[in-house]
This record gives sequence, C-alpha cells and structure tokens, in this order.
Amino acid sequence: MQLLRKPYRKWLILLLLLLGGWYAWTKITAPQGSQKVAYIPAKKSCHVAGSMTYCIYRAKGGTSADVVYHLHGRKLEAHIWNDDTYWTAMVQAYWQQSGMVPPVVVVVSYGPTWLLVPKGRKEESGLLADFMARLPEMDAHTGVPRRRMLLGESMGGLNVLIAGLSHPQRFAKVAALCPGVYTISPFASLSAMRAALVRTGADPKIGFGVWLLSKSYVADEAEWKRISPLELVKRADATYPALYLANGLYDAYGNFEGSQKLATQAAERGVSVEWHPLYGGHCAIDTSSLARFLAS
Repeated sequence: MQLLRKPYRKWLILLLLLLGGWYAWTKITAPQGSQKVAYIPAKKSCHVAGSMTYCIYRAKGGTSADVVYHLHGRKLEAHIWNDDTYWTAMVQAYWQQSGMVPPVVVVVSYGPTWLLVPKGRKEESGLLADFMARLPEMDAHTGVPRRRMLLGESMGGLNVLIAGLSHPQRFAKVAALCPGVYTISPFASLSAMRAALVRTGADPKIGFGVWLLSKSYVADEAEWKRISPLELVKRADATYPALYLANGLYDAYGNFEGSQKLATQAAERGVSVEWHPLYGGHCAIDTSSLARFLAS
C-alpha cells in the first residue's frame, strides 16, 4: 500500500507550499531594525545596595549639581538610560542639542517589577522605606544634590508619585509619565471595575494584570489609600514638589483618566503642575518638554 495516495499527496504539497509562503511572508514583513537616536551616551557606573541596583549616569559634557532618580517601568532595569532606542536617549539628545546642562541621573531598580509601598501586611511591601534610607548611600557616589528630583514611567511613574507625595520635603520636582493612577481601588466592586474599563478604554487583560500586581503589595483599602496618588494629593499644598504629568489619551492601561484628575486636584491645592495630555497610547512622551523640566 502506498504511503499516501495521489489525492492526499496533492493536498500535502499544497499545505507545505502555503506554510512555506506564510513563513516567507512573516520574515519579509517583520521589522528589519530599530530607529536609533543619535546622541553621546552618558558615562555610567553601577552599584548594588541590598536588593537595590542603581546606575549613575553623568553627561560627558558636564552636569549640574542636581540629581534625578529615575525609577524605571516594568520589565526594565538600571541600564536603560543609555538605550539608544528608548525615550531616555531622546532626552539626552535634547540636552546636548540645546546646550542645557543636565542633572546627574541615577536609575534605580529592585528588579523587573516592584512598587514603592510602605510596610504593610503583604510580604512584598516595605520598599518605600528602603529607597528613602538608601539616598545617603547614593549621595556618597553622586555628591549631596542641590536638588533631588524623581522621574518614572508607567510602574515607575506610580512609584515616583508615591515617593514624592509621601516625602514632599525631600524632593524638588516629580515627573510621572503614564503613571498607574486610578480613580478606583483594587478592592472596588466588579461592576465598578468593569465600568472603569469601559470608561477608559483599558485593555481588560492589562487591567487584570494591574489588579493582580496591586493585590501583591496592598492587603486592603486602607493600605491602598497609603499609596494612591489621588489620596496622597489631598494633603498637598504649594510647598510640595513641582509635578510634571503626561499621559496618552488612548492608554491601554486606562491611566489617562487618573492622571488628568491628579493634575487638576494638585493644581487646585496650589502645587505647580505641568500637565501634558498627549494624542497616543501608553507612555506617549513629549521628550522635549520633559528634558526642559528636568534641567531647569
């Protein structure tokens, strides 16, 4: 008996041709490279302190006496500042092209995913106190700053808001890009969460991931209020750090609504606020205005 009869061989050959054509098409139509930023990378030195890794970046043309602590986004690490395909390279390029004297930048990392929350009932909590306690240790490598500033995107955007609004006397400026700011808590009802997804256009899968992450760090509503920027800003006044807030309208994480509300409430309480609503998705960034905010 033949292994495959003639009609079946024809179908097999056709299937193989289709698969081969599909494979060739995916290879031809896949991105062939990445757009890179033309700039001079900063000098870098990295250090480890407990569970924290931090890298210090100094522009080769010189820096000011200010220090920016960059708390990175999810799944990134302390080496991201000199990535020539990332927005951080565009910030450096702007400083170089404009002749502005940039601050020293310290990129802080506790791993791919982390939240700066006060110590609570969850095992993962307590990083806020650790970060604040490490500042003098970082000063030993950077020099005591004239001004301390915070910068973060996405997960890092939430982290800088928690740190800056919890310890306003320690920081002069806070730049939060596409931060995880929500008008409801992870302990809200299912119907309230669904309404928020519909209202903001957030991706339900991403929303579920955010919910799981928050539940790893806070045990109840009271603990959530200790880190919610919309709760922390209620005690703000004109002495609080200047805020730079930016968010894309079509943010799949649903962050536009909360960021806009935070900008409004902070301004009403006398905080200096620079709000940048942008036409784009998650972490659409106006790097030119951001670079000016950090270097001025």
